Amino acid sequence: MEKNGYRHSAADRLDATFAALADPTRRAILARLCEGEISVTKLAAPFDMSQPAISKHLKVLERAGLVARGRDAQRRPVRPQVEPLAEASAWIDEYRQTLEANFARLDTRLESLKKARGIRPHHPAWRRGHGRARPHRKD
Repeated sequence: MEKNGYRHSAADRLDATFAALADPTRRAILARLCEGEISVTKLAAPFDMSQPAISKHLKVLERAGLVARGRDAQRRPVRPQVEPLAEASAWIDEYRQTLEANFARLDTRLESLKKARGIRPHHPAWRRGHGRARPHRKD
């Protein structure tokens, strides 16, 4: 199942989305499209590049599913598509939640180690590094 050269597995869609978003010009194009549907000519106006160069960027965004082109008489307006961004956001959220849970477990473990070693909140080792410093050992 291919469309515009990209497979439609979740991993391939994410790869295409992140690859398209890696370029600052394409991100700027998407930001302009958030204002609404616009023609390629108007879209290209603020950029210091030719319309063919903008069209190449639009093709990358279109292959990634981030934009769609419509037909309105002689115009071909471009509009943003939210589905790929929603998928990327969900993927990022999943990893953010996992990492936050890992950090919470680490914080809990550090707190238990501090209590076991008798380090109290007023101890200098407690304050260093936002509560994550280890006390100095005398060996």
